[in-house]
Amino acid sequence: MLKIILDAMGGDNAPYATVAGAVQALKDDKQLYLILTGRQSEIQAELDKYSYDKTRLEIVDCPDVIDMNDIPTEAIKRKQSSLIAAYWMLKKEDDICALVTAGSTGATIVGGQLILGRIRGIKRPALCPAIPNSRGGVTLLLDCGANAECKPVMLCQFALLGSAYASAAFGIKNPKVGLLNNGTEEHKGDALRQETYKYLSKMNGVNFIGNIEGRDIMLGECDVAVADGFSGNIALKSMEGCGKLVLSVMKKQFTSSLSSKIGYLFARKSIKGMRGQLDFDKYGGALLLGLKKPVIKSHGSSKPGSIANSIANAASIYRGRLVPAVEELLKDAELDSLTVENDEV
Repeated sequence: MLKIILDAMGGDNAPYATVAGAVQALKDDKQLYLILTGRQSEIQAELDKYSYDKTRLEIVDCPDVIDMNDIPTEAIKRKQSSLIAAYWMLKKEDDICALVTAGSTGATIVGGQLILGRIRGIKRPALCPAIPNSRGGVTLLLDCGANAECKPVMLCQFALLGSAYASAAFGIKNPKVGLLNNGTEEHKGDALRQETYKYLSKMNGVNFIGNIEGRDIMLGECDVAVADGFSGNIALKSMEGCGKLVLSVMKKQFTSSLSSKIGYLFARKSIKGMRGQLDFDKYGGALLLGLKKPVIKSHGSSKPGSIANSIANAASIYRGRLVPAVEELLKDAELDSLTVENDEV
């Protein structure tokens, strides 16, 4: 059995969405064993609504919840929360493979670094969502919010992490890596982007194709888009907003008149396919790349389907042996041989 922990109290819709998602994940994968952390009475009340394999699920009672208004470092110290209990179990128990949470992003990042720990040699973990692209596949974007300020060494490591993730979870061979910038020319961008471009061009284990622009992410010009957390988060939210706008406008137009409603009946299958291709929740949340075990951070507003997808993605990542793949790439990258003025790369 593959054991995964779910922070059952994390997110705006917990424990309804997390429990429903857990039940769905158990149905979809007969090799899963789920551990739900949180307020036992509330979780059990939700579980009682479903039929599921009780031999593959357990609850760990935790009285507290870290909410979005808590300061992460303080909450980790003073609260006996579902998220922190999950992290300690993930750290201490070798047979637990991964963690899924829709809780506080800040607490997830801080807990990952202070409790679980980073892969040896990784300076900072990065949040990495899978963005649907026009090729029918995904483009991995990292970082998208964990590190607002970055140095070249961090962006170089993000390229390695993204490459390993693309291969381990999505089976992409020799993934193409692009550096998110304000132009494709080599000389474009600020000092950070220019220095990073120089070193990515020399790195072993990274198929660097040069600078990319924001539009190239969803057009599928690369498999991995590297960015600092500030730029990456803006790019991600802009793409999510654009996707919602397209679907909203289409719905409005197809319901505006009798003729448009009739037209919808003929185009319904194609529209359904388009909605599926633009679904940002297809793979659940963002992977917090760089930690010793897989941690998936789902949206705070996640619904059951997104939680189930996050659990399935966590299982796929573990089975793809992501962490060993990252460790191997770090050995081959020879980052220690590269130096940047006043900083080690």
